[in-house]
Amino acid sequence: MKHAGNTRNASDAQGGPVLSKDGLPDWLGPVAQVAETVEPLQLSRFLPPANGTGRQSAVLILFGEGPRGPELLLMERAGTLRSHAGQPSFPGGALDPEDGDPTTDGPLNAALREAEEETGLDPSGVQLFGVLPKLYIPVSRFVVTPVLGWWRCPTPVGVVDPGETARVFTVPVVDLTDPANRATTVHPSGHRGPAFLVESALVWGFTAGVIDKILHFAGWERPWDREKQVPLDWRA
Repeated sequence: MKHAGNTRNASDAQGGPVLSKDGLPDWLGPVAQVAETVEPLQLSRFLPPANGTGRQSAVLILFGEGPRGPELLLMERAGTLRSHAGQPSFPGGALDPEDGDPTTDGPLNAALREAEEETGLDPSGVQLFGVLPKLYIPVSRFVVTPVLGWWRCPTPVGVVDPGETARVFTVPVVDLTDPANRATTVHPSGHRGPAFLVESALVWGFTAGVIDKILHFAGWERPWDREKQVPLDWRA
């Protein structure tokens, strides 16, 4: 796999994370381009409230390379959590005061900190290379900054706290783009959204929506049957 330029460390001289595209594998180029060009409404119709309300949070969208090529790190939230219980998701959570300014490096720090707390990964092996526009999850009132990362030096991952995480797993991108693994979820409220049936999990909601848009705007999407439906119940 060809790489461009030299690999930079994930931290600056002061120890904080920096964004760098140096040394990214060529296949991640389209994703880095998405971060530079995509508009908020192209990602979701749910955008942060104009009055500034909402709980600032961040997720880490971490790409690595596995036995079957490019892959994405996901986790399944514990079924006992108050919000989004049992759902597959990106590692992430609310910003803490020590993470810093929500408008600058706060989301970068939070994404790495939460990923370490939830999956046990070593943040020093993660190269952050882009940030997507802030999005909104109305049901939990989270204002979410999606942070893009390249797993330059993979480290073992797994459940750290069973009270937060049920399992940690990676999904090959080839499975996410396989039309056989794609469907549309239908909530009793009438809301419809993209979904992925991968690794014995139904990935839907916010996480599936972001993955769907990344695949589309990176040019990785393959035609799939949008009429293939998976019903959700009121507890979802």
